[in-house]
Amino acid sequence: MDTTQLSGRELALQLASNELSSGNFYQTLARRVGLRTVSQDPEHSDTLRDYLTEEIVPHLSKLGFDSQVIENPKSDLPPLLISQRIEDPTLSTLLLYGHGDVTDGQEDKWSDGIAPWELTFVDGRVYGRGTADNKGQHSINLTALEAVIKARKGQLGYNVKILFEMSEEIDSPGLEETCKTYKEALKSDLFLASDGPRIRHDMPTLFLGSRGVVQLKLALNTGNGGRHSGNWGGIITNPAVVLCNALSTLLSSEGKILVDFLKAPAIPDEVAQLVRNLPVGGGDNDPAINPAWGENQLTDGERLYGANTLEILGLSAGRTDKPVGAIPESAEAILQLRFVKGTDWQAVEKNLRQHLNAHGFEGIQIQFMGGYAATRLEPSHPWVSFVAQSAENSLGQAVHILPNLGGTIPNHCFSDVLNLPTVWLPHSYASCNQHAPDEHLLETIIEQGLKLAAGILWDLGEPKEQAFKQTTTTTHRTATKAE
Repeated sequence: MDTTQLSGRELALQLASNELSSGNFYQTLARRVGLRTVSQDPEHSDTLRDYLTEEIVPHLSKLGFDSQVIENPKSDLPPLLISQRIEDPTLSTLLLYGHGDVTDGQEDKWSDGIAPWELTFVDGRVYGRGTADNKGQHSINLTALEAVIKARKGQLGYNVKILFEMSEEIDSPGLEETCKTYKEALKSDLFLASDGPRIRHDMPTLFLGSRGVVQLKLALNTGNGGRHSGNWGGIITNPAVVLCNALSTLLSSEGKILVDFLKAPAIPDEVAQLVRNLPVGGGDNDPAINPAWGENQLTDGERLYGANTLEILGLSAGRTDKPVGAIPESAEAILQLRFVKGTDWQAVEKNLRQHLNAHGFEGIQIQFMGGYAATRLEPSHPWVSFVAQSAENSLGQAVHILPNLGGTIPNHCFSDVLNLPTVWLPHSYASCNQHAPDEHLLETIIEQGLKLAAGILWDLGEPKEQAFKQTTTTTHRTATKAE
């Protein structure tokens, strides 16, 4: 499209869209997807570093950023990257975030004609590992940023800092420590990033935080070894039976949490109003919703975004592929608690120990496997309304605001450690198959995402917004101190 007759905001949005129609965006994304940045596999450590030094740093350098590769404070783990573009220290600063690592390719499980390490276009879907999580999403934002800089003839009207990590898919080890150590270098006023899914593919979404997560392993080993069930059955302990009974004291047969220390606090009215009537599922590739499961007195939206859930991710004892007539010597289960803000998650292990002991399960061992805090920016915060209004201006339709994502991202590093108001602009959807075979982005979401990001990044540079950003920062820090 001819851009000579456009100016200002319209020009920025059109320049971002032109990168898609010209094929430049997909060429860049194909190159990034082709880099096998699997953080779960130490054999790809060089590629993980190269993604930052050979792919992201040169791109940002062209946009006027100074970059510094940061060694991970956790030994033998991938590095991080801090980049900054400072136009004037007196101007406000936006912090962006992205991660370049991906999960295993699972090459043999993708559909015929589709491979994880190259882009494939089928019926409006763009397939490839990392397209949805997170290479496609941060590529959209960087493309939009470049378009805004070009439209403003080299000036944004504010400063930008960017933090990249390469370990998100292994729970972001070192990210929190990096934010603490480099707190001054990352000091900003506002935070915007893209990860996770929209509510639905056709519902542009903002979310303001995420549910937290705690993962635990319960294990019981009798020390008896595997014993013949005919010779010893009925007179020695079967750990699988003990463990199953222990789990039944935590969860009902309908998935309802039975103990108070794992339950969510009451849903605040402001949050309930946003999530109560949100549609959940219903897409062609979505799973069937069970209306009787979990906290079934709540709506689907409240169950997914406003409640806690306890899931059994894994359960094992003996063998089911080749069963033998033997009592297993051990049994174990992996439990995962997804929880909302206000849950005393740091006391979960202690409370669980007391609960199991009180029910006669002293022999079951508990191993804490890690966790993240839950976060949620208040929906009434002015940064939320600013981004929402900008998005509506770009698309001509309202966006939907989620107080928190149903899943978990390391948002606490930005909201709690760096003390920033956090808004996330997801460029994917729940059925994108992230972490699974046939991961993909939708072309329609890419098109909208470029416009959304370019609009927000343009609007932040309007002179009138400097007062807004300073007021926003003061409001957030005052509210945080009050908490």
